[in-house]
Amino acid sequence: MIDTIVIPLLKILIVLNAILVAVTFMVLLERKVIAWAQVRLGPMRVGPHGILQPIADVVKLMIKEDITPVKADRWVFTIAPMLVLVPALVMFSVIPFGESASLFGREVTLYIADINVGLLYIVAVASIGVYGIILAGWSSNSKYPLLAGLRASAQLISYEVAVTMALVSMIISAGTLSMVEIVNAQANDGVWYLFIQPVAFFIFFVGGLAETNRAPFDMPEAEQELTGGFHTEYSGMRFALFFLAEYANMIVVSTVATTLFLGGWLRPFPNVEALAFLGILPGWCWFLLKTFVFLYIFLWIRATLPRYRYDQLMRIGWKVLIPLAIANIVVSGIFKVMF
Repeated sequence: MIDTIVIPLLKILIVLNAILVAVTFMVLLERKVIAWAQVRLGPMRVGPHGILQPIADVVKLMIKEDITPVKADRWVFTIAPMLVLVPALVMFSVIPFGESASLFGREVTLYIADINVGLLYIVAVASIGVYGIILAGWSSNSKYPLLAGLRASAQLISYEVAVTMALVSMIISAGTLSMVEIVNAQANDGVWYLFIQPVAFFIFFVGGLAETNRAPFDMPEAEQELTGGFHTEYSGMRFALFFLAEYANMIVVSTVATTLFLGGWLRPFPNVEALAFLGILPGWCWFLLKTFVFLYIFLWIRATLPRYRYDQLMRIGWKVLIPLAIANIVVSGIFKVMF
């Protein structure tokens, strides 16, 4: 009873609350990072150095009027934000944050579930989120959201193929689809897969930027062209759900990249005895630190790079990343057989 129901439910509650708090303060961090990049201070008025600004933002969104356009398809218009958010949260069920820890005198694993097709599960669930964007664009009965929905669908198709192929290269190296076993494989090999599969890492990270609609691939939201994109007609809590989903997806991409390429909860260079003192930090601390580095790079890129034109975005996906991913699979297969 405790091991099969109580502890899994506790894990789910802890992970969900942690994600919601992390998303709230990610917004503040993004505003601060962009401000520093532009040599200004960012939010400073609510609390010391603006640290309570996320709470003010949440309160504002909760009390803001929630408007549904007269000619919108009401049911689909309401369901679309949930269809974007739920897959983003569900993917955390197979992310291993660490190996194990003691809880109420019991040894508990630091992941909700370890399924033998964990990576396939993440790819499958991640592809559902775009349906919410497409439905939001269509149901709004407005030209800008509709264009954004079409852009999002074309963008997902082109980059999902490249990312999936990059993950096939990872599977060739690790020999498993289980997220926990991929970390264990890196421990056994004594090296992070970032050094074995740098091309797959590059393709995955670029594709992750595109699939989360982050700069420089934020075409479905392009404010200068589409006045906000697929969520132009949304307000109040339904707009907040889209906001929440975007940052939750950023955290998912960062945690998956950490697990696949940076050894998950393993300390840097786990087989080097001279660095054994790094083991003073528990595994989940290393996992969170690596994830934070990826999240910071997301924000750094937004503050630095301009948005691509749409034809450039499609050209990179189909003419650069997909051929590169195919070549990487071939090379990985040859190395696996020979060495």
